[in-house]
Order: sequence, then C-alpha cells, then structure tokens
Amino acid sequence: MAENKAVYWGTGRRKTSVARVRIMPGTGQYIINDREFDVYFGRAELKGFVEQPFKVTETVGHFDVIAKINGGGVSGQLGALRHGISRALLEAGDDYRGELKRAGLLRRDPRMVERKKYGLKKARKRPQFSKR
Repeated sequence: MAENKAVYWGTGRRKTSVARVRIMPGTGQYIINDREFDVYFGRAELKGFVEQPFKVTETVGHFDVIAKINGGGVSGQLGALRHGISRALLEAGDDYRGELKRAGLLRRDPRMVERKKYGLKKARKRPQFSKR
C-alpha cells in the first residue's frame, strides 16, 4: 500500500525556460525530465546552484525533487529549476518565506536577451566602419 505523502508544487521561470517542480518529503533525489540530475545536466557541480533554496532553509536532503523543464539552455533551465524549488518550499512551509526572500530566491530574474536591431550584426555590435 502506498504512503500518502505531501506534494508541493512550484513553477519557476528564467529567460525562456519554464520549470514545473514537485517536491515531496524524501532523501534529496533529483529527477529532471525523467532523468537523474547528473545525467540531464551533465555536470554534478551545478547541483550546488540548484540546492541554494534548500541550503538557505536548512532542508538539504529532506525533499525529493521531480521537475519537467521546457525551453532555453542550461543556464536558463537551472535558474528556472531553482526558482521553482523556492516557490514549492514556500508552499511547503510559510516559515521559509523570510529566509528565501532575504536570499532573493523568490524573485524572477527579469534579464532577457536583447533583440537584434536592423543594420547591426547583433543587438549592439556594428559592422566594421570603412573610411574609404
């Protein structure tokens, strides 16, 4: 018979990535898009960045994380995952709010890629100037 565990949801966003995150009491296991963290992202060092909300609230290893991430690249997906975990922790316990807010983990990072302008090679890079 399956145990009835509490499940907390959070949606995180960064650049063009969206992470739908579920956390539940467990052993600290990460499953991203049906794969282990190290397999999905390829580098174990990145886990420290994602674990920041757990470190701030002193709950490292208390929750299992299951996430579905769409869009963007590695950096955006990691940021979206961290944001989603922070929001899910907020749902898990309202006493975490102050710590997460002080660490700046509840705020969505507003930085986006600047659009390319016509006549330029990129957003700001200009073609080489020729005097003659």
